Amino acid sequence: MMPDKRSNDHLNHLIHCQRALNRLAQIARSQSTGEHAYPRPITEREEILIYLYSYCRLSMTPQEFYRKWQVKQEDIAQICCRSSYAVNSWLAQGPRYKSPSSDSLYHLALMDFLLENFEVIPKELLNQLCSKVKGY
Repeated sequence: MMPDKRSNDHLNHLIHCQRALNRLAQIARSQSTGEHAYPRPITEREEILIYLYSYCRLSMTPQEFYRKWQVKQEDIAQICCRSSYAVNSWLAQGPRYKSPSSDSLYHLALMDFLLENFEVIPKELLNQLCSKVKGY
């Protein structure tokens, strides 16, 4: 039985991603970590990171998030920067159902990642991430 085109595409994508990650490791070993001027030039390193990011398809449905985490609709709304009404429509049955946007699915997947990996994320990185929040 021959593999279908979609599984070949997925395999090729995984191979490209692994090659890109290997090249990033190679670049990291050879680069210094000095101060940078802004705007910073786009080097091979940044091109690889942009490629990897643009093909990263993190996605988690509200239903999957609910099955994994004990949250309220208001929590989901806050994570996705949406109203409780919008979240309610994602969970509705029949004609009231509306599918969540891809960015909402991305927010849920990213939040799931943070909840799962919080303890292993270096404090300096979390501080840097949270320092970008306005009003805090």
